[in-house]
Amino acid sequence: MIKRPIYIEKIMRFVDTPFVKVLTGIRRCGKSTILRMLMEEIQQTHHIGSNQILHYSFDSMEYEDIKTAKMLFKHLKQRLYPNGKTYLFLDEIQEVTEWEKVVNSLMTDYDVDIYVTGSNSRMMSSEISTYLTGRYISFRIYPLSFAEYMTFRKKFTEITNTHSELVNYIRLGGFPAVHLQDHSPQEAYTIVKDIYNATIFTDIVKRNQIRKVDQLERIVRFTFDNVGKTFSAASISKYLKNEHRSIDNETVYNYLSKLESAYILHRCSRFDIQGKELLKTQEKFYLADSALRYSVLGYTPDSVAAMLENTVYLELLRRGYDVSVGKLNNAEIDFVAAKQENKIYIQVTQKIGSAETEQREYGRLLDIRDNYPKYVLRTDDFAGGNYQGIKTMHIADFLLSDEY
Repeated sequence: MIKRPIYIEKIMRFVDTPFVKVLTGIRRCGKSTILRMLMEEIQQTHHIGSNQILHYSFDSMEYEDIKTAKMLFKHLKQRLYPNGKTYLFLDEIQEVTEWEKVVNSLMTDYDVDIYVTGSNSRMMSSEISTYLTGRYISFRIYPLSFAEYMTFRKKFTEITNTHSELVNYIRLGGFPAVHLQDHSPQEAYTIVKDIYNATIFTDIVKRNQIRKVDQLERIVRFTFDNVGKTFSAASISKYLKNEHRSIDNETVYNYLSKLESAYILHRCSRFDIQGKELLKTQEKFYLADSALRYSVLGYTPDSVAAMLENTVYLELLRRGYDVSVGKLNNAEIDFVAAKQENKIYIQVTQKIGSAETEQREYGRLLDIRDNYPKYVLRTDDFAGGNYQGIKTMHIADFLLSDEY
């Protein structure tokens, strides 16, 4: 297993605390592997014997018969360590009906430390808060960051140029299964399309008993094709109407919410920088991974700019920022990222080929009258790293940087 310390270090701070540790994220982003890494780390650092650890993968045939809360509680109760704390690692726990009741009861009545993973809407905060209010901490797991991708790549190939590797990362995405060996784009998209299909048809269609699958897939294609653009449910309805597919706005919002719940989409609201308030219209949507777009719609060079923006957005989320799209008068700032008292403003562009483009990208940031750090991120060659106090960085360098 290739270590992913960004998550291990974060979760290890809560070992032996009275909270259920909940790992969520899109299918195949590495939650199960991280769970096993945690088991090993806890055994080594806390000197825990193997008889104190119980590990279950509920998407395995081995535990197919454990489907209800009552069955799970009875099974686990009989296997708890009698002379001290039991460490429970419950993988894909959403397969067990009302699992929250089991976890809550164990936390209340027994000496346990519990870690669970899940991949769909039943693992969202709104779903588990009923039984676990104040008793859980959620950790969002993402596909590989660019830094993690580089670690994976170095296991089987020589890295010669970080900047050129960004092109490969954007094209192949960050699902760990894609980078366990050197896959071609077509092989990578076959893997990712399988992840996509399993998520759509198991976590959305089957679970929500959706009958108009074609309607859902058309909305998916629209959102995938419009990453980084502001749009509304009404614009999707109009698009489908032009294709002779009638659908109301409420249904569109319902489908978008389900895609969010399955962790395929991220909704990014707009923020009025002057009014200092979130706006409720014309959000943007970003994908859990760039390869999802390419596996569904195919690769096109003109999509790279949107996927670069998508990549920066995901990196900010990984680092714990609350991210929104900035609105300043009639201009748009790609990202306003806030974390506690810190804030940064970011413009993302593939290249700056004219003085007009330069003025647009830098001018918008110069119009923000505060002293928070401001960045223009790009992938072309540029001279100097500072423009009137605005830092210019290659996107690859920004993704690998520790300065923000």
